[in-house]
Amino acid sequence: MNNDGIFKRLWIYQAERFPLVAHGPMVIIFCFAVLGFGSEGEYDRIEFTYLTLATAVLSVLLLFFQLRVADEFKDAESDSRYRPERAVPRGLVALEELAFFACAAAFVQLTAVLLIDWRLLSLLVLVWSYMGLMTREFFAPRWLQSHPVIYLISHMLVMPLITFYVSAFGWISSSGEPPRHIGLLLTLSFFIGVILELGRKIKSARNEKNGVETYSRLWGVKTALLVWSMAVWIAAITYAAIALPSVPAMFLLCLVVAAAVSPLVMTRYFLAGKVTDFQIELMSGLLALVFYLGLAPLRFAVALGGV
Repeated sequence: MNNDGIFKRLWIYQAERFPLVAHGPMVIIFCFAVLGFGSEGEYDRIEFTYLTLATAVLSVLLLFFQLRVADEFKDAESDSRYRPERAVPRGLVALEELAFFACAAAFVQLTAVLLIDWRLLSLLVLVWSYMGLMTREFFAPRWLQSHPVIYLISHMLVMPLITFYVSAFGWISSSGEPPRHIGLLLTLSFFIGVILELGRKIKSARNEKNGVETYSRLWGVKTALLVWSMAVWIAAITYAAIALPSVPAMFLLCLVVAAAVSPLVMTRYFLAGKVTDFQIELMSGLLALVFYLGLAPLRFAVALGGV
């Protein structure tokens, strides 16, 4: 085991496995977008406090950290065999240490939800329970691995759950009921999750590694890119259905056209060897960022600008 102090090692761990520089801004934008949708009037007004936003961001950031820790436990054996350079196999941190910090994060989350409204606790426990099932591969790991589409869906369902949990920070203390059209937002979050998951697990043949499951290996590169493209198109259509009444028409048109064309361009150049795995992953993150920015954050900026 590495003899450096635990906090120094944890800082190195986050840089490698859970970079706050990348996750932090995305979580802030995600929570802003979801809370904006969940506010009274569904975009007629954006009404939530900075305290609500801050506690939601903190809670969600810690949820994603807990998901990372759960993955470390789930993948411990394969990482030890095929990816010894990773933080846990090489001894930077121990699983027990990560488990301790995941539990400490749970205490912080409990404090945060009780600060806003105790009724949020049931939704937090629901998210934790589903994450626990994911860690155990729903007690059917071999069956799920032999059915990659169901595997993908089962693991991406955590995104609508987290989205619903965040939205409740805005409405549970006011109306006590979710917005009428929240199903569209949950659908969007699901497909954005699919875009991000596929984007990081599509690899060129030369970058495939033994023991590392990717969708390009499971389905073939062309099929994986097709499914990725379809997820982008469905997300764009869903976003348009949400944003049509309130987002500037020109922005909406440009976004939908870009979302329709970008997967086709990326697929063509990836198959030609002119686009890298990293660029597919980067495009996935960019699309997710734009979709969420195009909800409440964009409208808030427009309102501040007096447009």
